Amino acid sequence: MQYSSVTPATFLSRPNRFVARVLLDGEPQTVHVKNTGRCRELLVPGTTVYLAAGDNPARKTKYDLVAVEKGPLLVNMDSQATNKVFAEWARTGAFRPGLTLLRPETVWGNSRFDFYWEAADGRKGFVEVKGVTLEEGGHARFPDAPTLRGVKHLEELARCRSEGYEAAVCFVLQMAGMVDFAPNDVTHPAFGEALRRAAEHGVEVLAMECDVTPDSLTLARPVPVKL
Repeated sequence: MQYSSVTPATFLSRPNRFVARVLLDGEPQTVHVKNTGRCRELLVPGTTVYLAAGDNPARKTKYDLVAVEKGPLLVNMDSQATNKVFAEWARTGAFRPGLTLLRPETVWGNSRFDFYWEAADGRKGFVEVKGVTLEEGGHARFPDAPTLRGVKHLEELARCRSEGYEAAVCFVLQMAGMVDFAPNDVTHPAFGEALRRAAEHGVEVLAMECDVTPDSLTLARPVPVKL
């Protein structure tokens, strides 16, 4: 996934979930944050961030904050990017061979899953994609805040399995060089419990890290999952 016209800036503050104040070319600017998560370990005053120019001239904010430097790591923060890179990767045949359909935003039961898929051999299933920006000493973790919606998705994926569908949750690590991935039991133990139950019911748990540049995000390789 490629951004156009990306420029570096210095993070100043985050007045609310949707906007940040940055210093761009020596001038304070208000920019849109493309991630409503807490991201407190990422958005630290003085940190270098990367801004992508918006394509809507009527917008109040000219730029989107899409990536941030965390020491030697470059972390993509765009929550909309993860589904895009997963779809790009899946359509190469890397997710399921013989894929004939990959339909986004599909309702099943009481949930709207990120993707429904079908393959030439008659297999079919659902995938939920979760973007991961939290990293602790090279170990990727999710979530960075309690997510009841995430627990519900896992429970619904387990129900899909019981009704004959394949089901998977793919954690897209928006950074490179991770040792492993695990649920963040400290922040939300219920999510970790739900993920382990889902895996016991046959839900596939994937963790894929990305190659990140200031202006691109590419799904690259799997990392070990520790449940």
